[in-house]
Amino acid sequence: MDNNFKTKNGSGHLCCKGCGRQDRQLNTYDWLADVPGNAEEQEIVEVQFKNTRKGFYKNSNKLKLAKGDIVAVEASPGHDIGVVTLTGRLVPLQMRKANLKPDVEIKRIYRKVKPVDMEKYEEAKAKEHDTMIRSRQIALNLNLNMKIGDVEYQGDGNKAIFYYIADERVDFRQLIKVLAEVFRVRIEMKQIGARQEAGRIGGIGPCGRELCCATFVKNFNSVSTAAARFQDISPNPQKLAGQCAKLKCCLNYEVDTYVESFRKLPSRDIQLETADATYYFFKADILSEMITYSTDKRMAVNLETISATRAHQVIEMNKRGEKPLDLNDESIQEPEKPIDLVEQEDLTRFDKQKKKKKNNRGKGGRGENNQPKEVDGATVNAEKANTSQGGERNNQGRRDNNRRRGDFRRNGRRHDGGAANSGQKQGE
Repeated sequence: MDNNFKTKNGSGHLCCKGCGRQDRQLNTYDWLADVPGNAEEQEIVEVQFKNTRKGFYKNSNKLKLAKGDIVAVEASPGHDIGVVTLTGRLVPLQMRKANLKPDVEIKRIYRKVKPVDMEKYEEAKAKEHDTMIRSRQIALNLNLNMKIGDVEYQGDGNKAIFYYIADERVDFRQLIKVLAEVFRVRIEMKQIGARQEAGRIGGIGPCGRELCCATFVKNFNSVSTAAARFQDISPNPQKLAGQCAKLKCCLNYEVDTYVESFRKLPSRDIQLETADATYYFFKADILSEMITYSTDKRMAVNLETISATRAHQVIEMNKRGEKPLDLNDESIQEPEKPIDLVEQEDLTRFDKQKKKKKNNRGKGGRGENNQPKEVDGATVNAEKANTSQGGERNNQGRRDNNRRRGDFRRNGRRHDGGAANSGQKQGE
């Protein structure tokens, strides 16, 4: 826990005032950090330990604390080492989010860390990995259906917290006895879920960004398949599941917007009557409020896409006993679809083969470079006149050739072959 994150002014804090990410997981953005005297208004301070474990402590000694300071806090037994992550007016709001009761006992902050405290802390942290590996082997020998994901030693090394994952209830009383005999410390078992485990490990999601549970998500709300259904997302478990094998937390981000937009659309069970046919609901674009109707319930037949406003108009007309001639109203202009900038940056845009330009020079026609750039009415009329004159000449030539062929055939019948040949030569 070296304080290597220095600001430009050399203050020694992890980050400039209200910066939210820093080097800590689940950090809180302090948007009141620039307010003068904000840190001194509240006596309670938020302190974060390893991974995502946080606690609220009372600054009874009136220490001048800032975000990023390493402090020694009260523990049971002994003391623990943590980092100050939030001070000032936002601390009571975080306590309310953590569902802390007003009558809960709040422990104290002893002091800022000393070199002796940091030496004990580093010695305890160095044993965590080996302790985790040995504890996994012990749990396996006891045939316990559980996985020990991480081990956290207290700052003074007198206590160890074992984080485990289990699908069902586990009787770990025998495990605690064995662990206490082997490691000679107080043992605390804490069960975590798959989402907490993913947030502890971290990683990159399918969106290409760091996992939400490892950065800013503090409260893990339940995610149901209804969120995917409201957003018209395909119910594919492989696409809906995240790194933790549970439903993605991001399914809840936009579901409220979809629900609000969905309320503006007419019911899917309502049929639209026109003078020619009956239209049934086929699909809907919820955000753009465009609905596609079909003349068949089960198949895409004679699809018509109209706006939600137009659909409500047709429904009102049907209630009055009126039937419009057409489902689409030409007076209502549909908004132009915006250009998708993502498609312009498609990685495969250069893989498409370009069509080769045809060279018409060899066929006797004019090339593209020889075509006039500006075409006015006079040029078009001139080209039409030349075309008509050329057509008349060709027709006249055809009539002359036909007349000569007819004369040749008649002469061939009257005379012999030689005379016919001579007649042919004369005709030519």
